[in-house]
Amino acid sequence: MQIIEFFECGNQSHWIDELDKCDWRAGTFLRQLLLENSLKEFCGESTRLLLLTDGDKLVSFCTLAETDDIRDTTLTPWIGFVYTYPEYRGHRYFGLLLERACEIAKEDGHEYIYVSTTEDGLYEKYGFEFQSFMKDSGGEDSKVYRLGL
Repeated sequence: MQIIEFFECGNQSHWIDELDKCDWRAGTFLRQLLLENSLKEFCGESTRLLLLTDGDKLVSFCTLAETDDIRDTTLTPWIGFVYTYPEYRGHRYFGLLLERACEIAKEDGHEYIYVSTTEDGLYEKYGFEFQSFMKDSGGEDSKVYRLGL
């Protein structure tokens, strides 16, 4: 397993093709943002797309970005677009990506990272603590969690 950063790798078209295998609506949206070269416009110029790979296969991915579905710019950075392909689930592979994202955020001088979700029990097992409910970009309630670095 290896973590690569999408914007620094040399074979972006391959990883976009791998994203096409994602059965999640947000994964499809992420792929479209990449094809349009607009992910950084959507999430902020410092956005990183972290890819956990197994050879030429995509195992899991997430973004570390200035903004996410919650547009409150006082909270930053955000973990977003979190997905692990079904055949790799149950091994806590997202934890490897989270660890790398935390290293980057800490190097950038942040005290916390944030995630918004409607899921229960997923992020708590990685040490995230519930902070508050906030409205997402669609006006729906979302749980905002934070993790101290």
